[in-house]
Amino acid sequence: MRKKEHKECTSALLPVRDTLDIIGGKWKLLILISIWEGNKHFREIERSIPKLSTKVLSKELKDLEENQLITRTVINGFPVRTKYMPTEHSKTLEKVIFELHNWGVHHRKKIFGNKSSNSSVSV
Repeated sequence: MRKKEHKECTSALLPVRDTLDIIGGKWKLLILISIWEGNKHFREIERSIPKLSTKVLSKELKDLEENQLITRTVINGFPVRTKYMPTEHSKTLEKVIFELHNWGVHHRKKIFGNKSSNSSVSV
């Protein structure tokens, strides 16, 4: 078997890099999970995630919308409200997140022993 050249490796890893770019960072997964759990309005999402600033939430929601993981609907009335909903496309991440969780649990056990506290996931 021949070794892959750098160009082939880079090309093969591009989808992985794309995925990490889309769901990476401190807040995106927490925001997406909050929306999956039924928090549909900006303030509901903001309140469900401690220490998340309004500015960061706004930016991350725009990114999630651009990547078609959520939809944004403006509801006219007084006051005007915005509703965020998960897309079917976002639901395809559940299996990926579950597998990342499992890997993380095993990794923590390997590195820290049985000191890690929480090993359940709900997505």
